[in-house]
Amino acid sequence: MKLRGLYAITDSQLLAGKFLAYVEAALEGGVTLLQYRDKSSDEARRLREAEALRNLCERYKTQLIINDDAELAARLGVGVHLGQTDGPLAPVRALLGHKAIVGATCHASLALAEQAAREGASYVAFGRFFNSNTKPGAPSADLELLEQARIKLHIPVCAIGGITLENAAPLVAHGVDLLAVVHGLFGADSSAEVTRRARALNELLQNK
Repeated sequence: MKLRGLYAITDSQLLAGKFLAYVEAALEGGVTLLQYRDKSSDEARRLREAEALRNLCERYKTQLIINDDAELAARLGVGVHLGQTDGPLAPVRALLGHKAIVGATCHASLALAEQAAREGASYVAFGRFFNSNTKPGAPSADLELLEQARIKLHIPVCAIGGITLENAAPLVAHGVDLLAVVHGLFGADSSAEVTRRARALNELLQNK
């Protein structure tokens, strides 16, 4: 499977009361990867929501990724995304098998990305590129980093952090394969607007 396109990431607070409706609206517009990101300790709810997302993703032929929780990912037979504080990647790759999608946060560090690639990452994520509601304190990355990554890495590159339809084009022009979007996708007034944004973000990548 070619990892190129829109990478939608859920936000429990942003999606409160419209969780599945907005996620399905995004899938309707075309999503390559959907990450379930929930930092709460309510394991029963997290399992229930993740299972519901897996069922939706199967319908839309989209890959589900679980944020930070390799055990939940293994239980559901889906992929996982690891932050820099989530421990080494190699044991997670061994747990999930060679076919699973395993992503790694690399902030603004090419060295971290190269290490993740060596350890079996399916893609690496750089960011933040713009002011981010989700991670306001994250270090900032620049377009030059994407140029270097495109030369040195042989796995897909993801950009994250404050990405919207209005500011995404330069990232695509500098070689990004995946646009990871939270508020720029789900911070919409209606499910129809979520679908419209998803389609438009996808078109940016497919036309490149």
